[in-house]
Amino acid sequence: MTATRQIQPLRIGLTGGIASGKSIVADMFAELGVPVIDTDIIARDVVQPGQPALDEIRERFGETIIDAAGNLDRAALRKLIFSDDDARLDLEAILHPRIGAATRRQADAANGDYQLIVVPLLVGSPLVQFVNRVLVVDCQVDTQIRRLLERDSGTIEQAQRILAAQASREERLAIADDVVNNDHSLNHVRDQVADLDRKYRRLSQSPPESPQ
Repeated sequence: MTATRQIQPLRIGLTGGIASGKSIVADMFAELGVPVIDTDIIARDVVQPGQPALDEIRERFGETIIDAAGNLDRAALRKLIFSDDDARLDLEAILHPRIGAATRRQADAANGDYQLIVVPLLVGSPLVQFVNRVLVVDCQVDTQIRRLLERDSGTIEQAQRILAAQASREERLAIADDVVNNDHSLNHVRDQVADLDRKYRRLSQSPPESPQ
C-alpha cells in the first residue's frame, strides 16, 4: 500500500538554552525555504502597546517596567523575573497562553513540506504536544555563558542565574529527537542543518507521526 502524504506539514519544535545558537540554526533552515514560526517574535507582538497582555503586565509589575514611550522595558522586566521565581511564573501565566494560541494559528496558516517552530522554553510547554519532533540546539554550558557575556555584557553571576531559571541541558536533551551541536564552527552547524533538512523532507512524505 502506498503511503499517503500527511495532511498537515511535519512540525519540528526547535529549542535550546539561551545563547546556544537557536536563531542561527533557524536562519539556516529559513535559507533552505523552510517556514519558521518564532515564538520570541510572537512574544514581542503580544506585548505591543494596546494589547491586553501589556495591560496585565503593567497591573502585575507596575509602571517601572514601562518605558517613557509606553512600551515594555524588556531589560527591566528581565532583571526582575530572573531574580524572582514568583514573578517569572506570573509573567509566564500572562504570556504563554497567548503565545501558544498565536503559534498554532501561524502554524495552521503556513505552507511547506515541514515547519520549524522555535520555542526556547519548550521543555514543560504545552507546545511540546503540538510538534511531531523536537530538535535541540546544544552546546557546552561554558560556551553558553561565554556567548551570553559577549552578547549582553553582564556578569558571570547574572549569566548563571539566567541559565538556572531555564530547563537544564540534560532536560532539553531528554526530549530531543534530533540534536545540532553548536560548539564548533558555523560550517559544522550548516552541514548538520543540511542533513536534517534532507531527513525532514523525507519524513514529510511519510504517514504522519503522532505528536509527542
